[in-house]
Amino acid sequence: MERGLLWLPLLLGFFGLAWAGWNEYQKVEAYRHWAADFDNAKYDLYAVLAHKGCEMTWGKPTRKAPINLQTLSLKDVEKIRLLVSDRIIEAEENLPSKGKPELEFCLYHCQETIKVPFTDIELAAKWRQYLQRVKDEN
Repeated sequence: MERGLLWLPLLLGFFGLAWAGWNEYQKVEAYRHWAADFDNAKYDLYAVLAHKGCEMTWGKPTRKAPINLQTLSLKDVEKIRLLVSDRIIEAEENLPSKGKPELEFCLYHCQETIKVPFTDIELAAKWRQYLQRVKDEN
């Protein structure tokens, strides 16, 4: 009986990990179906982001489909900045190794900025370069 009680937490932990894995798999599959219509897209725990033409769309991933989707025209964007822990990073060569990365979109027509969170600093830097290049081409 004592051995059974010792194995119970391990069994519960296994089921918890299995549920978490299934939940994340469902989010990735929902993202994959959603992202099929875009030129380029990214998925991470905090946000999904996709680009098509001059339009950029982002939202929060869920198991059914991304929610809180917002769309922005890159023509309305004055600057795209990389923030790490609310500090502006000017040069991609000197990226910090830790921090909370976000892309900040400064709009022409108002003082409002839009922030899209990322989990990886290098990925955020690459997306900033990519979106800046697309913006400059249009």
